[in-house]
Amino acid sequence: MTTMLAVTDVTADVCCTPLVREPLTADEAEQLATTMKALADPTRLRLLSIVAASEDSEACVCDLIEPVGLSQPTVSHHLKILTTAGFLTRSKRGTWAYFKLVPGALDRVSQLLVAS
Repeated sequence: MTTMLAVTDVTADVCCTPLVREPLTADEAEQLATTMKALADPTRLRLLSIVAASEDSEACVCDLIEPVGLSQPTVSHHLKILTTAGFLTRSKRGTWAYFKLVPGALDRVSQLLVAS
């Protein structure tokens, strides 16, 4: 006995859901990855949190050393990464550096990830 198999047109069954917004470009994805790498550290998240919770969202590096329990050079290294990533700005006053949260910096990260 010969069995016949039915052949169906697979192209008719393919589902193509249209995009509802533009996805990240390659450049945007690269920039976002760099930004997220800066945030992907518990110490840097704590530092951002402390600065954000400080008066005027600004803190002296001298006020950031004790809460995270690290040396001043290590804290400065983390602050430099956060500054380079665009989360903080740095200003020098006398011998101390002050770091201020960039308004909207964290909002930009969330807007790229949340559907509009």
